[in-house]
Amino acid sequence: MMSAKCFIEGGPDDMPTRIVPITPPGFEVKIERRAGYEHYKSTPRFTDTAEGRLPVYEWFERTEFAE
Repeated sequence: MMSAKCFIEGGPDDMPTRIVPITPPGFEVKIERRAGYEHYKSTPRFTDTAEGRLPVYEWFERTEFAE
C-alpha cells in the first residue's frame, strides 16, 4: 500500500525534503526538526512533482519541545 504524500511550502529554507508523508487525519502535517516541530496545514491547492500531483500544505508555525 502506498502512503499518501504532500508537498510542503514555506517554513525553513533548509528543510531536507519538500515531499513528506501525510499522517491521518490529514489536515495538518507536523515535522520533527531541531528540538521542535514545523507545522503545515492543508490548502485547496495541488502541485506537480517528480512523484506526481500532490496536495500543497503551507507552513503556519513552529513549536519547541518542552524542557
